[in-house]
Amino acid sequence: MNKHIDANPESGKKFYQDFHNKGKIVMLNLLKFRQKADYTNLGQIKPDNEVSGKEAYKLYMKNTLPELKKVGSRIIYYGKSNGFLIGPESEKWDAILIVEHESVLKFMEFAKNKNYLQNVGHRTAGLEDSRLLPSTEIKNYT
Repeated sequence: MNKHIDANPESGKKFYQDFHNKGKIVMLNLLKFRQKADYTNLGQIKPDNEVSGKEAYKLYMKNTLPELKKVGSRIIYYGKSNGFLIGPESEKWDAILIVEHESVLKFMEFAKNKNYLQNVGHRTAGLEDSRLLPSTEIKNYT
């Protein structure tokens, strides 16, 4: 099974092209935590004591929330998960995070922020696998 932690340049370019000038975007994050956080090559932010992947992700969120707020983004929902009601039984996710961004440009501003980049390693250390699905609202669905 392929693991997905970071975006690649091709998907980043497509994301920008598809969602630029579309207004607000909502990001659905599916998260699977490591049993034990892996801080390999991340010594500058590694906690003094061993932490779980979930605890590393909490450190990421603690440091990320102020940066999200600075650009006008907000967390809509964060909750526990497990298996799908409809979907593959082989996929299990520990948590779901839904974040609203004012625009692609605001998301890019956030993603390039120095303070954010100094702490994103906690996310990398904590996650075994993830999915990030951007979305825009359909206002006329009937």
